[in-house]
Amino acid sequence: MIEIKSRGELEAMRAAGLVVSKTLALVTEAAKPGVSTAELDELAEETIRGAGAVPSFKGYHGFPASICASVNEQIVHGIPAKSTVLADGDLISVDCGAILEGWHGDSAVTIAVGTVTSADLALSAATKAAMWAGVEAAIAGARLTDISHAVQTAAEQAGHDDGVEYGQIVEYGGHGIGRQMHMDPFLPNIGKPGKGPRLKPGMALAIEPMLTLGGGETLELEDGWTVVTADGSRAAHWEHTVAITDDGPWVLTAPA
Repeated sequence: MIEIKSRGELEAMRAAGLVVSKTLALVTEAAKPGVSTAELDELAEETIRGAGAVPSFKGYHGFPASICASVNEQIVHGIPAKSTVLADGDLISVDCGAILEGWHGDSAVTIAVGTVTSADLALSAATKAAMWAGVEAAIAGARLTDISHAVQTAAEQAGHDDGVEYGQIVEYGGHGIGRQMHMDPFLPNIGKPGKGPRLKPGMALAIEPMLTLGGGETLELEDGWTVVTADGSRAAHWEHTVAITDDGPWVLTAPA
C-alpha cells in the first residue's frame, strides 16, 4: 500500500523539499575543481541544519555523511571524503535528503565540474529528461509502472537521439516517501505500463533514474555503500520527490 497524505502533510513535505532544493543549489555552485566532496558535505549539512532541518542520510543504517557524492563511475551512495578532490572534467552526482518537522524531502542532481565532455553532458541531460518523463507520468488514475515505462522510454529515446545506447540501472530505483525516507513501493526505472498500484491524490514518490555510458551492471565497493559501474563507465543520477494531486504532479523538491 502507498500511504495517502493530506494536503497539509504534502505542504509540510514541500517545506522539507525546499530545504533540499536550496542545499543542492549551493552544492552545485560550490562543486569546482580543487574542492573535496567532504567540503561539499560540510556545506550541505550546514545548510540543512541552518534551515532547522536534519540531514536524512547521516546515520541512516550507519551512513556517515549528509549527502551521497558519487564521482564519475560511481552511480549512487558515494561517501564524501577529504581525499576525493574534484578535478576539471569530473561528473558528480549529489543525492541529498532533509527532514523538517518529521517529513522528508529527497532529490539528486548531476553536476559537471569545470569543462566536461559532450558525451558526459548528453548522459546527464538524458538522465534528467528520463526523470522528467517519469514526473509527467505521475498522475492520478495511472498505474505505478506507467512511471517506470515513461522513464525507460525517455532514456531509450535519448539514446537513439544521441547515437548512444545508455546503460539503464535496474537494481536501484525510486520509492515511496513521507515520514520515512524509503517507503513502499519500490519504483523500478524500467517496466511495462499498466501494472502495480493505481496512483491516487496524496501519494508521494521519489523518482530517480540512473544511466551510464556503458552497461547496466553494477558493483558495490568494500565500504558497503558506494555503487559503481562494473565496466568503469560514467554514470548520472537525477531525482525529485513528487506528489500526486488532482491537478497533476507536484514536484516537492523543485526550486521555489
